[in-house]
Amino acid sequence: MENKIDSKLKRPEFIDDDQYLRIEQFNAEKTRELEQLYNRILQLIDPDWQRDGLLKTPLRVAKSIQFLTHGYNIDPKQIIQSATFEEDYRQMVIVKDIELYSLCEHHLIPFFGKAHVAYIPNGKITGLSKIARVVDAYARRLQVQERLTMQIRDCIQESLNPLGVAVVIEAHHLCMMMRGIQKQNSVTTTSAFTGVFMRETKTREEFIHLIGTQLH
Repeated sequence: MENKIDSKLKRPEFIDDDQYLRIEQFNAEKTRELEQLYNRILQLIDPDWQRDGLLKTPLRVAKSIQFLTHGYNIDPKQIIQSATFEEDYRQMVIVKDIELYSLCEHHLIPFFGKAHVAYIPNGKITGLSKIARVVDAYARRLQVQERLTMQIRDCIQESLNPLGVAVVIEAHHLCMMMRGIQKQNSVTTTSAFTGVFMRETKTREEFIHLIGTQLH
């Protein structure tokens, strides 16, 4: 798979084995604009905004926000399609406890947790790491957990056309923990299903049981 690199981006430090860019590259023009904006934000919130500790903060944040939202530069369906194989396997495939980190689009405050993803192949399977990459590609955007859950489900369904897809996400939202209601132990759980996971209660219950069982 050929990498397409924006001419305005700095050269990446390295490329991983699957030929997906590790995002340590930044659009120079966008970085300059963001740096100016964050510099102004610091002026508005910190009376001592020119102290040594903040001198390079606008630049660091300008790069950080691009990394945290680099999912906009990734096509999740292409990730699946880059490693799709014909295989006559029609049992449940589960990748659980996938770590995810995202930004709540309402306050730009992080939420983090785990995704559990399953599908039942219909003649096609994908590399297991691609499931985790799809989760990351959608999580690294401005998000709400409900939409994130459905996007992961729909990407796998549309890319592989399996007999069914199941996605459950459990996450802690810092917007609930650090501000607002300030509830430290709350966990938000969302789910989305297609195909046999919707139609067959036993299949859905098997998935829920397996993601809740410590098999490893």
